[in-house]
Amino acid sequence: MSEPVKEDLLKIIEELEKKCEQNPENVVAHHHLGLVYLKAGRIDEAIISLERAIKLDPLTGESMINLGAIYFGRGDLAKARELNERAIKVQPEMAQAHANMGLIWQQNSELDKAIAAYEKAIQFNPKLATVWMNLTSVLTMKGEDERALMAARKGVELEPESALAHNNLAVALYFCADYREAEKHMEKARELGYSVDHNFAGRLAEKLA
Repeated sequence: MSEPVKEDLLKIIEELEKKCEQNPENVVAHHHLGLVYLKAGRIDEAIISLERAIKLDPLTGESMINLGAIYFGRGDLAKARELNERAIKVQPEMAQAHANMGLIWQQNSELDKAIAAYEKAIQFNPKLATVWMNLTSVLTMKGEDERALMAARKGVELEPESALAHNNLAVALYFCADYREAEKHMEKARELGYSVDHNFAGRLAEKLA
């Protein structure tokens, strides 16, 4: 973290801490303080602030999904699932909570549940490019090649400069036997900085030979 950025964060933290001290019932201040703590790498303090926000307002879905993301990062999938399910219960149309559930189910290798969660997220916000990319990966794992290709194309459409999106599309095209087009997107992924799997590149080269 560069010094100017660190100083800015410290200043924001100081201001938010003061707000929380002056008004302990300020849900928004506790929520934002949690996010800034998180950005500063002060994870334990972020947890405390987000938990405080949730305690003050049990309907604050945003705090739940951010806290859930922290637990997901720590590998506590049970806690992450509990928080995202609570967020969905209070805000059923919160796309990010459904997307997070998709990641949790995917991590647990429950692919059908992951697909359902990603599709629910897309239903509420079809412009979440990362969700389309994650959906592509799960559908590819399940061998649902045509659906994976559709999702991969959507990912590239939404984020044309995403290396991952182009790599996903290359893989999806490969499994749909469109090898020339797969090669184009593989090279685009490389151009954008993606480290393409050597085995995949080799298999594609054999198909093109």
